[in-house]
Amino acid sequence: MNIVILTGAGISAESGLETFRASDGLWSNHAIEDICTPEALARNRALVLDFYDQRRAALRRVEPNPAHAALARLDRAWPGELLIVTQNVDDLHERAGARRLLHMHGELMSALCEACGAQAPYGGAMLDGTECGACGVQDMLRPDIVFFGEMPYAMDRIEQALGGADLFVSIGTSGAVYPAAGFVQGARHAGAHTLELNLEPSAGSYHFHESRMGPASMLVPAWVEEILAS
Repeated sequence: MNIVILTGAGISAESGLETFRASDGLWSNHAIEDICTPEALARNRALVLDFYDQRRAALRRVEPNPAHAALARLDRAWPGELLIVTQNVDDLHERAGARRLLHMHGELMSALCEACGAQAPYGGAMLDGTECGACGVQDMLRPDIVFFGEMPYAMDRIEQALGGADLFVSIGTSGAVYPAAGFVQGARHAGAHTLELNLEPSAGSYHFHESRMGPASMLVPAWVEEILAS
């Protein structure tokens, strides 16, 4: 059986990371167009870089939770095809041990050079005359984050995996952000069984064959035990 898993902010919120869409989340103090668009970066580079510097610092203060650990266990143990597609830019899946993983919205702990297009691990601040290790140009690094209006990463690979999936599982997603919100329909069209694990019904819950509601740190380990036992 081939499995595709989509994870969203709800799986990392239990580790203590602020989400963007919650009423008290990151966007409650910032307009999207001020921090998460190419135009914002061009207009006020210092504000955008500082915002993501703060997010990077916050990420270092949290740890993976049981949901991340359970998916890493499934990744290690599952003999068939498996792909974890995350909308999250944190590195908690990796730190839990997941390897069959794709960040469709980029990675907070990575830098993208606007001069040469190089991507490289990056954990420090980007405000202090940072230099690209590949081309040497200064002050052209930006967070390796897919901003609004930009194309998510590896869509061809994701669509191929969805087309071959027997099971599609969505964990902790709002169902409001496309193209990820449409993955369930693509998986169903390909004949996959679809399962939603979420704190509350998402905007697209009615597309799923089955929905289970509750904290990811409880639902995901229980589901992984179930799927490995089968």
